[in-house]
Order: sequence, then structure tokens, then C-alpha cells
Amino acid sequence: MNPFSSVQQAVGEMIFARVAGDEGPARRDRIHLSTGPRRYGPDSAIYRVHGDASMFVGGMRALLLQSLHPLAMAAVDQHSGYRGDPWGRLQRTSTFLAETTFGTIEDADRAIRIVRAVHKQITGTAPDGRPYAASDPHLIRWVHVAEIDSFLRAHDRYGARPLDAAGRDDYVRETAFVARGLGAVDVPETTAELDELLALYRPELKSTAAARRTARFILLNPPIPLPVRPAYGLLSSVAVSMMPWWTRLPLRLPYLPVTEATAVRGSGIAITSAIRWALGPAATQNNRGDGAVTAARA
Repeated sequence: MNPFSSVQQAVGEMIFARVAGDEGPARRDRIHLSTGPRRYGPDSAIYRVHGDASMFVGGMRALLLQSLHPLAMAAVDQHSGYRGDPWGRLQRTSTFLAETTFGTIEDADRAIRIVRAVHKQITGTAPDGRPYAASDPHLIRWVHVAEIDSFLRAHDRYGARPLDAAGRDDYVRETAFVARGLGAVDVPETTAELDELLALYRPELKSTAAARRTARFILLNPPIPLPVRPAYGLLSSVAVSMMPWWTRLPLRLPYLPVTEATAVRGSGIAITSAIRWALGPAATQNNRGDGAVTAARA
């Protein structure tokens, strides 16, 4: 075997093991090799976006953006195991994203029912005294719009094959199915509607102690080996550079427009290209383009 191919395969396997876990290969085979009709085909917009290395940037941006809603953040902070078991949570959510994008309709619908049942059990009171429920359609829609806006923007900038305007609308429309399945209502189906909803939520967004802790955990204290930290630092700086300017102060994020437009953007191209290269063997062997990047939804 070519030594470069050996390195490529080893790095790809390391990334896949982190985001998919010990059972990742078995889950991957079940999702992709199970027989049955699929909701989306290889030519769909959702398949192209969720199968690209830019999802690593989009996933990190989504987490930061989602944290700005106090009620959504309270639910995560009080019920999620992201600090105690961040890799386990990443692996569970990556499996959900892969099942609902690439799996059979039967497997995708089962995954949606399971998550919806879990949401019904998550209730509590935020630090500001307001009650919350993870099954609240308004909160589910916020998580959805913050997520797909992040995935789409990252793909626009760093994707191997960016979508045209019609394709971007197709992506928003295709992702709406899962959001509705989880209980969201009035879900956007075009990029214009997505922009309108994000603007609608802005008055509800604010800085909280939990949101700032989450940002520090994601960006400064990730549970990763020291040798990987330089690459992770590049990835996190790229994700921060894609955050809207109005999110920087609430999350205590730097804002350096000139640097972000040049050096950071170049780093984004480099890091996503490196991930795409590393995951190449796995994608080729399984005759698909997603590799492990579907796990970027953390």
C-alpha cells in the first residue's frame, strides 16, 4: 500500500472513531447497506450538504448559535451529558443525522420517534425562572433553523460542491421534514424564510452563564488529545469566524473582520480539505460521499 494512502486511511479511521464510536462501522453499514426505500437520493441537496467535510465547521457554529436561546440552553445544560460525556453525545447525534439523511425511510422514522419521545421527558426551569420543555415546537424550530443555517453557510463557503440558489432552497425544504417530525411548526422551506425566522428569534437571544460556559468548553477546553489540538484550534477559529457579528459579545468571542476574511478563511479551506482527504478511503470503500462527516452535528 502506498505510504500516503496508509496515513490517509489511519487519519480517516481516527476521525471516524471519534465521531462515530466503537460501534460506528456497524452503524454505518446498517444505515447505508440496509435495503429499503430512502427519503433522499444521492443527487439531493441534503445528501450533498450532510456528506461534506464542511459539516465539521457547520456543526460547531450551530452549537454556538443555538446556545444563545436561554430556554434551549437551559435544557441542554441541565439534561445533556455534553460535558461529562461529549463524545457519547456526539456519537448519538451523529447517528441520528446519518439515519435521517442516508437511512431507509423506516429507520429514519424510527429515529425521529425515539428522539421525540426523549424530548417529552425533558422539562425544567431556566435560571431566569421560566419553565421550558424540549418538546416545545418553538424551541425545536429554533434548534432547527440555527442548525441548517450553520450547515448551509459552512457548505456555501467550504463545501466541495456548493449549491446554487435553487439547490439551497431545496436543502432548506428537504431538512424541514425532520423538524416537523420532531414537533416543529411553521418550518422554513426557502432560504428567504430561513433568514426571516432567524431575525424573528433575535429578540429572544441573550448571553447566559450556561451559554458562555458552553462556548469555553467547545472552543478552549475540548476533551481531545494534545497532538490534535492545533488542528482543532484551526477548526474552532473557522467556526467562530462564521458567527454573526451580533453573537460575538454575548458569547465573548473575538471579532477581527480583516483577519477572518483572509487568514482564517484560508485556514478553513485547508482544514476542511484535510478532513475531506483523510475521510477519502472510507467514502470510496462504501461507495458514498459522506464518510464520517455526518457526525458533525454535536
